[in-house]
Amino acid sequence: MTDAMFESDIPGLPLIHRGKVRDLYAVGEDHLLMVTTDRLSAFDVILPTPIPDKGRILTAITVFWMRKVEQVLGIPNQLTDVPLAEVVPEPGIRKPLEGRSLVVRRLRALPVEAVVRGYLIGSGWKDYQATGALCGVELPEGLALAARLPEALFTPSTKAEQGDHDANIDFAAVVSLLGGRMAEEVRDTTLSIYAMAREHARRRGILIADTKFEFGLDEQGRLHLIDEVLTPDSSRFWPEERYRPGISPESFDKQFVRDYLESLDWDKQAPGPEIPPDIAVRTAERYQEALRRLTADPA
Repeated sequence: MTDAMFESDIPGLPLIHRGKVRDLYAVGEDHLLMVTTDRLSAFDVILPTPIPDKGRILTAITVFWMRKVEQVLGIPNQLTDVPLAEVVPEPGIRKPLEGRSLVVRRLRALPVEAVVRGYLIGSGWKDYQATGALCGVELPEGLALAARLPEALFTPSTKAEQGDHDANIDFAAVVSLLGGRMAEEVRDTTLSIYAMAREHARRRGILIADTKFEFGLDEQGRLHLIDEVLTPDSSRFWPEERYRPGISPESFDKQFVRDYLESLDWDKQAPGPEIPPDIAVRTAERYQEALRRLTADPA
């Protein structure tokens, strides 16, 4: 593992946004430099402990999925062929950015998190216990924790500012935000990507319990996949061989950190608690295992 990067600093490039994990810099008017740091966000709070190599792993997974989604489904994305050296020519500044940085197209991001759920877990489980539904969608009685849903559900949310919490919204709210045609395209695209990815991952021993996508529009209004795609930060990945309905499954994602945080007396408000070194290392190992499995040839 290399030294962890909590925050990037690139002299000469304007920083336009520092998110929960990614730092975005302007590269002219048409491109961005997206730097994926090793920051970890849980319960919408940035934790003070970085996870070594996490940013490089997330970048590799995102590039893998973006290319696969475009190849299989024909859905474009924001990737470009512009090399990092072209926008960060100084070797000393560029070195810590390598493997975790992408020069991407500057698109108009849609104000919606495109969430899709295939299994009953997390806030969806709590919702089901309280109402018998998941984000307003009625479900059969008697479903167990972590049960596979009868069909994958599009359960969108708002995109929260840093420090705030995402909020679930119904499809009518998405229509109000995007218009009817675009809302339907986002929903249908989200479900088609998930269906393809779920089968790909399953053949490699990973169940994708849920995930979220972000989309942006180009000048012609064409939908593009942006930001991160099907990473351990934006998804719940479960090892298929240890999956059992009725229990919270082990995971390759940051659920491991969430479970640790749930054991603490913490109100889930900033500032977040430090993560012990052994938890950070074991989390990094799970991220690496997710990358290995997803990009490996099926057995």
